[in-house]
Amino acid sequence: MAHDISHAHESNTKRIWSVFIILSIITLVEVILGIIKPQFLTHTYFISLKLINWIFIVLTIAKAYYITWAFMHMEGETKGLRRSVVWTAGFLIAYLVFILLTEGDYIFEVMKRGHVAWDF
Repeated sequence: MAHDISHAHESNTKRIWSVFIILSIITLVEVILGIIKPQFLTHTYFISLKLINWIFIVLTIAKAYYITWAFMHMEGETKGLRRSVVWTAGFLIAYLVFILLTEGDYIFEVMKRGHVAWDF
């Protein structure tokens, strides 16, 4: 018994352009902020890091999430698979940022004041 399944081809041109525009806007904001470097963003600190750096981190994570969503076709997957991919990547990115900030702050303090002992 043959199944009569006809697959209609639909154009993804609109979807491709929307992904292109969204990623281009995020990248353009990052480039403009990197070139202009507004003084209120470069002299304001939040958790030992300049506010402009936090903006770059958030925009980069948003761009990575959207790339995963669009190019890995996660919008059509089950909720469990989406969560396992996104949450794992989110945890690893947060862990990497924590390690980089902790080690970078330690190295900065060593270069600024000489030897710094960590007393736990």
